[in-house]
Amino acid sequence: MTPQEILTQYGPREAMEYDVVIVGAGPAGLSAAIRLKQLAAEKGQDVSVVVLEKGSEPGAHILSGAVMDPIALNELLPNWKELGAPVQQAVTGDDVLFLTETSATRTPDWLVPRNFHNDGCYVVRLGDVVKWLAAQAENLGVEIFPGFTAAEVLYDEQGAVRGVATGNLGIGKDGEPTGDFQIGMELVGKYTLFAEGARGHLGKQLLEKFKLTEGKDPQSFAIGIKELWEIDPAKAQPGRVVHTAGWPMDSSTFGGGFLYHLDDNKVTLGFVIGLDYKNTYLSPFEEMQRWKTHPAIRAHLEGGKRIGYGARAINNGTPQALPKTVFPGGALLGCDAGTLNAARIKGSHAAIKTGMLAADAAYDAVVAGRSADELSAYPATLEKSWLMTELMQQRNFKLWYKKGMWVGALMTGIEQWLLPKLGIQSPPWTLHGSKPDHLALKPAAECTPIIYPKPDGKISFDKLSSVFISNTNHAENQPAHLTLKDASVPVNTNLAKFAGPEARYCPAGVYEFVKNDDNTDRLQINAQNCVHCKTCDIKDPTQNIVWVTPEGGGGPNYAGM
Repeated sequence: MTPQEILTQYGPREAMEYDVVIVGAGPAGLSAAIRLKQLAAEKGQDVSVVVLEKGSEPGAHILSGAVMDPIALNELLPNWKELGAPVQQAVTGDDVLFLTETSATRTPDWLVPRNFHNDGCYVVRLGDVVKWLAAQAENLGVEIFPGFTAAEVLYDEQGAVRGVATGNLGIGKDGEPTGDFQIGMELVGKYTLFAEGARGHLGKQLLEKFKLTEGKDPQSFAIGIKELWEIDPAKAQPGRVVHTAGWPMDSSTFGGGFLYHLDDNKVTLGFVIGLDYKNTYLSPFEEMQRWKTHPAIRAHLEGGKRIGYGARAINNGTPQALPKTVFPGGALLGCDAGTLNAARIKGSHAAIKTGMLAADAAYDAVVAGRSADELSAYPATLEKSWLMTELMQQRNFKLWYKKGMWVGALMTGIEQWLLPKLGIQSPPWTLHGSKPDHLALKPAAECTPIIYPKPDGKISFDKLSSVFISNTNHAENQPAHLTLKDASVPVNTNLAKFAGPEARYCPAGVYEFVKNDDNTDRLQINAQNCVHCKTCDIKDPTQNIVWVTPEGGGGPNYAGM
């Protein structure tokens, strides 16, 4: 049955009305919810707020490095330390390393560009921070519905957003309702704020429907692959922050590693690769595993144990690619809009700030009796904020690296080290991107195959054992949430022309090409492995794969990540 047929037969859906509906219980969505309730309490008014979260609980799907700048948290909850925020391990030192295959050269502290300075920042488990934010929101009266996917945007007769509908439960693989079927419900609001993270499923639809990217550069993304380790206590350096450039990337591929020492003998580490990479044979997962074998990284890990794994697409955001953030009835927040600062490798402070600014605009509109119009005060205050000043200062970072690693390193030095010393805080020139990431991939005939070393099971590992420790689970008897516009394209185009990149760019083993009984090829989709990273939705060279929401509560259940 089609969704419309299900709605016709089993509807209408129950509707719940709120002043503000928020999609996504991450830093942006929860900060918006907290700010709305704070403003209402200050004025002695009541504003009803609900937050939908597709993960099993707030934080279950949150994946980030993370070194956190507390600037926005200071504004949202100035007494966060007294409230017990899990933001405790201050950065104690920075190492910026350039790697060759066997050596590491440390950049002298005096020569480190300002975007890599982490004075006053904290090494955090962002999932724990989000759980804490959720508790603060609930204490203020915010309703949070974990395990519920926002599967559909609802529009009124004038075309304005009026809310969202949650996904149906109990749909079998054949698309038919099972004995456990439950129709979704509608959450209707005067305004709906979308905070789904990078490449949001509904955000992507809104960008297209309201033409929010007209006149903007194409958005660009990277994939971040992360692990959590428990290390030898003798090697623990709480607060030490390590960033690497160079090997194993070639000079034309954007990528780099991070390794952060938490407290309690834990290390979080990962590798980020721009999804504008050209070689179809490149595997981001394998590059991350290979990077860990470098002597400078291995030294931190030997004698330790890997205890967590995950992956997530992230914005390589620039203000040049920032879409219009408002439309009739709603707004895009945080990484759903693309406000991560790629140069600083930080996004949580940006997400919190956008949540606050959108909440300010939504609150004023609600108490004025407005609804379903554009929250124009949000982009106006964003434009004048410290966040936009910061993004503008580092707006060319990723675009220089598109011209090659050496050009990127040189120009980052000029823009983020030399110019500030000359009193010039923002470069007097602006670069622009010209094409989306999926168009960068070259045909297999123009690429050199990459032979990756086999995992040793101590430092490097395979995909399936990695997915296992991400605690990923999806109900098996449900339609695959990784859909194809045309089932013939993976074999006839992607395999034939690009040597099947799906099997390599996915960090969870979701896609594999297998032989039929007649020796023909077919694409097998192991949707139960999906960690919701969204890489396939971005990198598929034919844009044939569309990520849709599975049943709520499915996907990874990250712990301490």
